[in-house]
Amino acid sequence: MTRMTFITHTGEQHEVDMQEGVSIMQASKPHPFALEGACGGQMGCATCHVIIDEPWFSRLPPASEKEEAVLDVAFNITPTSRLGCQVTVTAELEGMVVNLPEAVDFATAIIAAS
Repeated sequence: MTRMTFITHTGEQHEVDMQEGVSIMQASKPHPFALEGACGGQMGCATCHVIIDEPWFSRLPPASEKEEAVLDVAFNITPTSRLGCQVTVTAELEGMVVNLPEAVDFATAIIAAS
């Protein structure tokens, strides 16, 4: 298990142990801050958009072109935005801080996949 901190848009912090080897989106499912993941983790939407704190962001493998294309039309993106379905929980990410954006524009997120 890897301990991570999730911070909601209201500042509420959730420090939780996340299962390794699965995506942040999948590992978030049993928690009250669970990421939507409307497409099931297929990069068909941006409903699992997260904002990774530095220095953790620079430790992640770079986003694929497809992930970047989906993020380009997502709501509230930042330079350290990622899709939670594309970030795998590993022991090296122990202590990572993940911020949850205020809102996900569901319609735009789904259109991104079209």
